[in-house]
Amino acid sequence: MTTLVDAKRYTVEKLTALYGLRWSAAEVNLRYLKTTLKMEMLTAKTPVMVRKEIWVHLLAYTLLRTIMWQAASSSKNTVFQLSFQSTRQQFNLLLTLLATTGKRQQIQWRQLLLEQVVTNLLTIRPERSEPLVLKLRPKPYPRMQEPRSVLKAKLRT
Repeated sequence: MTTLVDAKRYTVEKLTALYGLRWSAAEVNLRYLKTTLKMEMLTAKTPVMVRKEIWVHLLAYTLLRTIMWQAASSSKNTVFQLSFQSTRQQFNLLLTLLATTGKRQQIQWRQLLLEQVVTNLLTIRPERSEPLVLKLRPKPYPRMQEPRSVLKAKLRT
């Protein structure tokens, strides 16, 4: 379904191309947030902390994308050719050094990080499709649908 209803302006070919871009733009970035940055299961217990947890994930995502953008701007590659997962791994390797060294060293570590990010390019797979399946295996236990205190009382009886 689409709101782009002008058939002369939005041909079937254009809509098909736009749908293809949706996958690389929106769906993949949501997957990075959920899987690569481990946001599939939020651990906070209160609404305020859930919001904070989401903001921290978005901040981390933005930081990594900024690093990728800076690395791409100083190379012949585009940001779409760089690996998000590799950028995260490289950043994690240098994080302690970036946080604990002096300003001059930080500039050198940052430059090394940008150089490393552009060395791990993605393989272009235009016809790739992925199955829509759940990755988490079901647990052999029933779901908790009562308060923990009620379930504990039932165990004691």
